[in-house]
Amino acid sequence: MSELNKLGLAEARDALRKGEVTSVELTDSCLKAIDEAAALNAFVHKTPEIALERAKAADERIKKGNAPSMCGLPIGIKDLFCTKGVPSQAASRILEGFKPEYESTVSQQLADNGAVMLGKLNMDEFAMGSSNETSVYGNAVSPWRRGNDDAQLTPGGSSGGSAAAVSADLCLAATGTDTGGSIRQPAAFTGITGIKPTYGRCSRWGIVAFASSLDQAGPMTKNVRDAAIMLETMCGHDPKDSTSAELAVPNFEGMLTGDIKGKKIGIPKEYRMDGMPAEIEKLWSEGAEMLKAAGAEIVDISLPHTKYALPAYYVIAPAEASSNLARYDGVRYGHRATLAQGDGITEMYEKTRAEGFGHEVQRRVMIGTYVLSAGFYDAYYNRARRVRTLIKKDFEDVFAAGIDAILTPATPSAAFGLGEMTEADPVQMYLNDVFTVTVNLAGLPGISVPAGLDKKGLPLGLQLIGRPWDEGDLLNTAYALESAAGFVAKPVKWW
Repeated sequence: MSELNKLGLAEARDALRKGEVTSVELTDSCLKAIDEAAALNAFVHKTPEIALERAKAADERIKKGNAPSMCGLPIGIKDLFCTKGVPSQAASRILEGFKPEYESTVSQQLADNGAVMLGKLNMDEFAMGSSNETSVYGNAVSPWRRGNDDAQLTPGGSSGGSAAAVSADLCLAATGTDTGGSIRQPAAFTGITGIKPTYGRCSRWGIVAFASSLDQAGPMTKNVRDAAIMLETMCGHDPKDSTSAELAVPNFEGMLTGDIKGKKIGIPKEYRMDGMPAEIEKLWSEGAEMLKAAGAEIVDISLPHTKYALPAYYVIAPAEASSNLARYDGVRYGHRATLAQGDGITEMYEKTRAEGFGHEVQRRVMIGTYVLSAGFYDAYYNRARRVRTLIKKDFEDVFAAGIDAILTPATPSAAFGLGEMTEADPVQMYLNDVFTVTVNLAGLPGISVPAGLDKKGLPLGLQLIGRPWDEGDLLNTAYALESAAGFVAKPVKWW
């Protein structure tokens, strides 16, 4: 078998079980692809020794039989996950030199199931961004190009390195995290599949926190079946995370029948935004027709508080970030500024944070501190929390009325060029999350499935939103959509 790195998880798993290939061969193929793809800047901490050691152990385990589904499969880990003895910087200068003495629960579960870690992946600093342009490692670059244009495009954010690596076949799959769309938006931009599970389905322990009531880990894969395989390994109750749900994890792959006859799919009228590109509108309509042809019933629905979602999110998320990032003070670990004679602890905090945090993180911390301050707590933060409750109720009402899943666009556009959205107008960048933040505010599962190309040949994704804890049913609906869309496009190799 040639070009083993181009396999998906399910194909590679089956080939490993049949003895047609070894994990060491798979891993070697990915390591070679990573070395040749420096131009994408996707992998920022390579771990070839760990990878080959785990691959050898996986081969032994497979020989003995009864190896778990993820055993022997090479994957990338987003730099937000703490990995024992391996730099875990959250793409920030303030965590320079930090090598945790422990493993995040999700990466530990993947390792316990035999998955092979190839290294750590680029991302926006502390997961704050929609384009992977806020990273201390520099920009991650999409493997896709607009026709014959050489302009570098964003792979999306904050899980941009994960998206670029999976799309360019540097790894078979990758972990991502999603606070306001950071799995689904980059998946849509790069023509891959990304699922954010229900809040509480995956443990947050050992994942560097951005906004604790919104963050959730999930897989970024080459197709829906692979997402089902990897998600099952990542999920499960964790006593170390008080928000982790004590629920059994179903066999998600076993639920992929593709049969969605009689399912009710909601189309929310509030997602028809002013200025939405005609291509996105057309793709959305085509997606609804595909699901209808597969036997689903298409129902127009209303989610009336949608227009308040983005402002509420950009109050709640920075508020939680301001609280979470207070721990980075230069005292215990990470970067500490050089102090002048006579400087005290206040100067140390100020200088360390000024040097250690990038502009976007500083901006969000300041917004968060402002909305939590004495005079503004009720006016902003409490009001945003009330709006969040109303958004959650909108979804509850729709699901109570018998809707099984909701179909929306994943992003308001195809991938844009790096540097095209300037720092002068951060709100323009924040609008990228317009279709995805509601899902985080309501704690629901959402998946992005590649469904077509725009006129410049760039991928476009559709999003399906499911009932809480019903990832199996959501994945099955996504599987039906994927089968109907028949998306097989890959980026033309230029790197």
